[in-house]
Amino acid sequence: MAVRASMTRFPMDPDEQESSGLPWGVTVSPFSGRDENGISPSMGSDGENLPRCENCWAYFNSYCELDQWAWTCSLCGTLNGLSAHSIAKYSHPQSCPEMSSSFIDLELPSEGYEDESMQARPVYVAAVDLSSSEEFLDLIKSALLAALEALPAGALFGLAVFSLKLGLYDVQGPVPLVKNVFIPPDADGTIQIALEDVMPLFSFLAPVETCKERIASAIETLKPMSSWEQSAAATQALDGVLLGGRGFGAAMDALFNYLGSEYGTTFALARVFAFLSGVPDFGAGQLDTRRYGEQYASKREDADRALLPEQTSFYKELAAVAVQAGVCVDLFAVTNEYTDLASLKFLSIESGGSLFLYPNTEDTTLPQDMYRMLSRPYAFNCVLRLRTSSEFKVGHSYGHFFPDPEYENVQHIICCDSYATYAYDFEFAKVEGFSRHASEPPMLQIAFQYSVVVPPEELSGSGLSSASRPKFSIKRRIRIRTLQYGAARNINELYDSVDSEVVLSILVHKVIQASLEQGVREGRMLLHDWLVILTAQYNDALKLVQYGTGTSNAVQQIDVAFAQCPQLQPLPRLIFALLRSPLLRLHEEGVHPDYRIFLQCLFSALDPSSLHRAVYPVLTSYTTPDKQAYPRHSLSRAALITSGSPIFLLDAFTILIVFYSSTADPGLPFPPPHDCLLRTTINKLKQERSITPKLLFIRGGQDDATAFENYLIEEQDVEGSGFTSVMGFVSFLEDINRSVLVYMK
Repeated sequence: MAVRASMTRFPMDPDEQESSGLPWGVTVSPFSGRDENGISPSMGSDGENLPRCENCWAYFNSYCELDQWAWTCSLCGTLNGLSAHSIAKYSHPQSCPEMSSSFIDLELPSEGYEDESMQARPVYVAAVDLSSSEEFLDLIKSALLAALEALPAGALFGLAVFSLKLGLYDVQGPVPLVKNVFIPPDADGTIQIALEDVMPLFSFLAPVETCKERIASAIETLKPMSSWEQSAAATQALDGVLLGGRGFGAAMDALFNYLGSEYGTTFALARVFAFLSGVPDFGAGQLDTRRYGEQYASKREDADRALLPEQTSFYKELAAVAVQAGVCVDLFAVTNEYTDLASLKFLSIESGGSLFLYPNTEDTTLPQDMYRMLSRPYAFNCVLRLRTSSEFKVGHSYGHFFPDPEYENVQHIICCDSYATYAYDFEFAKVEGFSRHASEPPMLQIAFQYSVVVPPEELSGSGLSSASRPKFSIKRRIRIRTLQYGAARNINELYDSVDSEVVLSILVHKVIQASLEQGVREGRMLLHDWLVILTAQYNDALKLVQYGTGTSNAVQQIDVAFAQCPQLQPLPRLIFALLRSPLLRLHEEGVHPDYRIFLQCLFSALDPSSLHRAVYPVLTSYTTPDKQAYPRHSLSRAALITSGSPIFLLDAFTILIVFYSSTADPGLPFPPPHDCLLRTTINKLKQERSITPKLLFIRGGQDDATAFENYLIEEQDVEGSGFTSVMGFVSFLEDINRSVLVYMK
């Protein structure tokens, strides 16, 4: 569980927090196997008997005061009695993880699992769009065959297809059979026949261990909907809208209910991989693409406000059905046409899944992403709870979860991998803040209760047959992290404790929320104004403002580069880059609304370091493929020229670019050899990433270098900002300087 705070020393009181100009909060990656310093949790059992505070329900931890019969809660100060079991246990503290570590992971009893061996069978279902092209299906076949290699033995796999019909594959016989049910064309219609009556679920879900070759054969039979079927679909029109043949909404609704009938009996978690080649345009959940058109390019209507909210609540309601059925949905859209991901995204983000967007079928990382996603461990049926000491409280929580309808600050996460990150911001609960003489410093406790499927521990070469192998089992655990922070004695101490990457994470969440509610322009203005206010309050707090002489009393100098505070210095560049990002560029600048939604979903799930790379890429230079020159450059042509290095590696999170300058020695090997330092670095970056980055090799002066040069943003205009700005980063700072002067008057 990695936890990072925007300020490692908390503000003393509301006035100091307000005057600092900084967001106050944390990011949490609950299923990360190590903390932010690389330390693993202390493991133990008996989690159900861990003492809890009678007042605030916090868990006993290593910061609590303990005597023979009682303990004092480190969060609220309440004195609690100890049970006889705990008294006996804590008389041997060396065997208790909660006594020696503030980061623990304890086993819980597996309650309510009648047949754990059945429940522990992971279930995966692929739902493939047949209203598509041969190229699309060839890509999906490659992706599913890659997925088959990553699936654990003992998993169950189902293959479904949809168009005008929903088809279920039975692959357990000698020849794959498909049973189809027609999807009603009307927008409020659902498939009337229960899928269990079409095909029993155990015929549909095939054991990967014994049916792998048959599943692969069935995947190879996928082919697009025939032209006569497409013609038949196109002749049916509702409300003047031409219908295609992509009955995605009704198909998903039927599949979730189909799987949900066995939730808790056959499986504890099912994952559905939904592959889309275009907008759902048939039956329930059909979406109208007419809202994406030229009319929004006019000054009279804000396309960014019109295209970011969902046009129907259908998929948000369907996500609730998926959650109730114990289904996590991963959505893969392979299209460059408007598909209205603003409406579809809820299926993935609320069920704990991922949203992927690929603009074409060529040069795509979909098979690698599938394999990578299925190869990493994940937790399911998770409950996340953050508690604070009594002086402050959670203001907002951000991330891909659904909040508990009854309990405050409790989030439910259907599926969570080690990369998934959530954010919280804080506010004071008391006007007096943290007392300067208090013996109790600010405390934070995060509890993460989750389940994992544990594979059987097989000895290599044991010779056990598949029938006699031990079964998978489900383990329920609770991971608890308790953190103690200091309170800053003054504003300098506060600024010196800032983590700019966490500040960026919280700002990105706030800007995405503002964009969704009020439009991209409002999000841009919020970000610009935030930097202006921070700069003004920093200059004022550190008494850096210099006034001229004479009657004008004009301000002569503003420190817009935060020269007195190294911790704040990255922020102007990060804000400049975020304003240039497609996340916040305007519709008329050519940003596709689906790509913006994809970035919203991606950025709002990234840990702070990954988000930093996605917003402001890391540019490293090399003297040779085996020798690094400089670890970091600014994103400018001037930096390339002045470094004198021939080779550059740009890491923009979703893409890695190796660039050889036009002046590089022709004798340098291109592309770099597979056994060199540069390639080793690239491979390490790819292994650590939640999604597969594209890799490009560009030779300056010979290849088209546009893909690389587009990232050199510091000498480019911040277009469409609505603010006075002529050229690049320097002019951006000048604009901030002018705005600060206006603000300070």
